[in-house]
Parts: sequence; structure tokens; C-alpha cells
Amino acid sequence: MRRAFSRRKALPILAFTFATALWGGSAALWAAGENTQPDLLSLGGSVTEIVYALGQQHRLVARDTTSVFPPEAADLPDVGYLRALSAEGVLSVSPALIISEEGAGPPETIELLQTASVPFVTVPETYTAQGVVDKILAVGKALDVEPKAQELAHNVGRKLDAAQHAATQSGIPKRVLFILSTNGGRILASGTGTAADGIIKMAGAVNALVEFEGYKPVTDEAVSAAAPDVILMMDRRGDHATSNEELLALPAITTTPAAKSQSVVRMDGLYLLGFGPRTAQAVTDLNTALYGG
Repeated sequence: MRRAFSRRKALPILAFTFATALWGGSAALWAAGENTQPDLLSLGGSVTEIVYALGQQHRLVARDTTSVFPPEAADLPDVGYLRALSAEGVLSVSPALIISEEGAGPPETIELLQTASVPFVTVPETYTAQGVVDKILAVGKALDVEPKAQELAHNVGRKLDAAQHAATQSGIPKRVLFILSTNGGRILASGTGTAADGIIKMAGAVNALVEFEGYKPVTDEAVSAAAPDVILMMDRRGDHATSNEELLALPAITTTPAAKSQSVVRMDGLYLLGFGPRTAQAVTDLNTALYGG
């Protein structure tokens, strides 16, 4: 028992020592004037997109797994998944600045990074047009390129307003059920307060499930009662992807209007749910997929 306790106590101390050593090297270069711009680590696909849209990609030293657009971002070192980061992985690229989407974790990793004195900027996440604008402005401020960010935010905001206005002309709003996964035939779906809920509303439709917040498993009865006109999913590839035939044959879905009309829409996950610079076009594309055009 005594040995196990000592080992547990030693792990954070070793990690802290490792973090401090790496940060100390970056700080020394910065103080000596040898590092004229921050070595930027971007965490979150939308943040990385904004960095590129602001023309600041030359400052990137690494990115996380969700940062897959633009395609050239894949050439950067990958420090891991946004919500399952390790301090060692993050600090191995010696960042002098980290800009992250809200929700990065786990909490102990973020605490350790902050203890190591690496500037860590969290960009708030709100699943609205204004949320996209605010995100752009926040990234621009963190990078000290506020005039560029204001120009980009203005242009993106104007496109978002136009896309949403066009979406309101679509007629009777369709009921859309966003399904995150169907592992083992069990449906994990979106309630309110999610990126899926936000994009569905912006595209002129309504979320079929509003009885809960976040993403939760739902019963067959709940799906049937929701009576979705359309099923919306991320476009996934690979052996574990569920085909439209398999999806519409699930007992929970087979009785719905969506199954009767064979209405399934699939879109790239980051494009659909990222709430970054491409969101206005995502709103237009989703509206077209839902209503035609």
C-alpha cells in the first residue's frame, strides 16, 4: 500500500517536472528574442480553421486530431484527441501559446498545462451565428491580429445572416433527428444545447427531440414519438459505418416518417458541427438537403 501511494504521488510530480522543463526552454528563447512569434498549438477543428482563415497558419507548430481542415493541417504533428489529451503529448511540441475550443480535457491535463505556465486560451462555444462571430474575434485577439479577425468576422457574419434568412423561406419546418451513433442498435441522439441542435435550427428545421439536453441514448418509444421527417448523421467511413438500409430498418426508426420517405442526410462532421468559418455554407447545404433547391 505504501509503495503504490508513493507511485501515484510521483506521477504528477514527474509530469510537472517534464512540463516545466519544456516550458522553460520556450520561455528562455522568447526572452532572448529568438522566438519572434509564438509556437502555436491549436486544439479543436474550428479553431484551426480560423487560424488558417486569418492567414496565421505559419505560426502553427501542431494541432489536435479533430483539426482536419484545411487538408494541409494534416501535415502538422498531432497531439491527440481534444477531450483526451496528455500533458506530455501537448508539451512535447513545446508550444508557447495554446488556443483551444471549449471542452478540452481531461481537466487534470488542462490544470497541469496551466501550472506549467503555458498561456492557454479557451474560446467560448455557442451554437449560433453570433457564436461563430465571437469565436473568430476571440482567436484573433489571442493571436494579436484583431483587425484581420474583425474583417473575417464581418464577412462570415454577413454570410450567416443571408443563409439563415434564405432558410426561413423553406416552408413548414421539418422535424430532424440527429443521430450520433447506433452502436449495437442503440440510438445516441441529440437533444437541445448541442451543435446539432444549433445547425438544425439555423437551417430552417426543428430538432425532433427537445425533452433533454446534450447527447443521450433514447428508447425506441421516444424515437417513434419524435416522428422525425429526416434523419441527420455525420458521414462516416469504414467497417463500423451504418448504411441507410440498416439505419432505416432499426425498430426505433422503421415506423417514422423518415423511414417511410427514406430521408437520411449525411454530412461531414466538422463541416456540419464545427461552427467555424464554413458554417454559412453548411447551413445552406443542409437546408438544400432537407428541402431541395
